[in-house]
Amino acid sequence: MTGLIAPRVFCVGTHHKTGTLWMRATFRRIATTLGVEKRVVFPSTRKPLPEAERIFLFSWSSTFADDLLARPDARILHVIRDPRDVLLSGMRYHLHAPAEGEQFLHVARDDLGGLTYQQHLNALPDDVARLRFEMAEKHAQTLAEMTAWDYARPNGIETRYEELIADTDCRLFREHLRDLGLPEPEVETGVQIFWNNALFGGLARSEDRIERVAKHVASGRAAQWRTRLPRALAEDYAERYGADLVTLGYEDHPTRWLQEVKDAA
Repeated sequence: MTGLIAPRVFCVGTHHKTGTLWMRATFRRIATTLGVEKRVVFPSTRKPLPEAERIFLFSWSSTFADDLLARPDARILHVIRDPRDVLLSGMRYHLHAPAEGEQFLHVARDDLGGLTYQQHLNALPDDVARLRFEMAEKHAQTLAEMTAWDYARPNGIETRYEELIADTDCRLFREHLRDLGLPEPEVETGVQIFWNNALFGGLARSEDRIERVAKHVASGRAAQWRTRLPRALAEDYAERYGADLVTLGYEDHPTRWLQEVKDAA
């Protein structure tokens, strides 16, 4: 990131079911501990930034305004996840997710015969049907967000959930904090907070997880799709979204990965 001015606007962007709860807990605590202002931002609501002080800005759908992303004093940490695991995690979570933070699940829809998203999902006969519905609904929106992102920004720091969940010695996260522009003592503080909120660290025991984390998280493992994605659904997924897997760097061919699927149906 040579040639960029000193950062003071720290943007953290994720997508639905890509480690959002983890990153939210981590960076909110980092901001609070460092005494730095923090806020969630939306493109439609524009509150002026402080003129000189540092600030953390969060978007849990990575929909930052373009002029914010282009600021020379901004750094953007962006997290994605294998879309196939996003699909599996999303469907499981949407069966029981509360209205807080997930209002779209609890709005009656005419196209669903007056049922809500969650009610319709639970009324479907099996997981294949549920995954197929999820794939055409919230998942399609999340995948569109991930593929629309500009991964070549000079002030962007790109990482993946799969890298973070394997970062048990916190080396990668430490480098991300340095790239954001935090000084070394603050980096060490941030690393400890990251570990405290990790499923391999401070939350390794299920009894140590708050209720919201417990509801969000089944296992946190990477590449669950290999054993949990039903064959019929995997084939549909490859046809519809295989090219997106290649675009995002998760596969080098739209359909070849199907040979790795161990039918979960």
